[in-house]
Amino acid sequence: MKRSLIRRCFQTCRSLSEYRNFASHPNCAVLDDLDSQVLVEGRAYSRTAILNRPSALNALNTNMGARLLKLYRSWEEDPDIGFVALKGSGRAFCAGGDIVSIFVLMNEGRVEDCKEFFRTLYTFIYLLGTYLKPHVSLLNGITMGGGAGVSIPGTFKVATNKTVFATPETLIGFHPDAGASFYLSHLPGHLGEYLALTGEKLDGAEMIACGLATHYSHITKLQLIEEQLAQLVTDDPSSVESSLEKYGDLVHADKMSVLHRIETVDKCFGLDTIEEIIDVLEIEASRTNDPWCTSTLRRLKEASPLSLKVSLRSIREGRFQTLDQCLVREYRMSLQGISKKITNDFCEVQNLSTLHYLN
Repeated sequence: MKRSLIRRCFQTCRSLSEYRNFASHPNCAVLDDLDSQVLVEGRAYSRTAILNRPSALNALNTNMGARLLKLYRSWEEDPDIGFVALKGSGRAFCAGGDIVSIFVLMNEGRVEDCKEFFRTLYTFIYLLGTYLKPHVSLLNGITMGGGAGVSIPGTFKVATNKTVFATPETLIGFHPDAGASFYLSHLPGHLGEYLALTGEKLDGAEMIACGLATHYSHITKLQLIEEQLAQLVTDDPSSVESSLEKYGDLVHADKMSVLHRIETVDKCFGLDTIEEIIDVLEIEASRTNDPWCTSTLRRLKEASPLSLKVSLRSIREGRFQTLDQCLVREYRMSLQGISKKITNDFCEVQNLSTLHYLN
């Protein structure tokens, strides 16, 4: 994608080309005592950023987004750095955006700070999606929402047997954002609509099967992969890919995976409205007694009705838009979602724990 595309996409919002300079703005300077939230490992010819809020499952806040922007911009311009990697500390890669901090900002009436959070995060995602150097994301553990957003647009995505992917935003009264309407809409058939609306999880093998990940390795090989990458002196994507393949494992989706019922998914989730999707699922459930249909119906009925409608429309529009266009639209949608002008769904579910969000 050419970066010049961005100039025609931002209308009422400031341009993403300006966003890419966001981290250098005086009001967005990263405080030294917050630098530990994103650590850096220096290698011979590469750099690795480490999301480092393990107690919060590495959930992203504005500071982390600004620091990632600052680091990635400097690394992209450094001729002595050939490629870049991203990983998480603890049992998660990244559980998404820090919705608790967003809720606090909303309650305090700090609208501009909420806007800053989304601008910063979406700007980093655009930067990643247009990055000039190879990028490797090590998706070990929980990879949800914004966590997928800050990894999937990159060059290589390594899933493991511990990877858990999901976009569960409809279950918290929001919409799959952070570029989700772009990458979900490009999955096989109508799998993207299914994942966006139900918030169901995929494991590492399923991510490989549907194209969300590029490589798969058992967790015991991650250290070997990192050691191998550390020895590379290259900016050639094919060399990085060969290194990842050296410790790759061949896996297939479990026989119970949703990927083995794509025809049913397409039959149900290819329909035009949420009401039609639910009606067909109910017919299928009564006709077949299929536990999958029952479970899927339950998930849909647990979600915010408005979020379902908004999310379905978002995925459908994303199928015909570029990443930058999706991010612009999602930015506007996100601000509407937290504004309380249309719905309080996002606010009303904030008394739920983060653990429920991940369940």
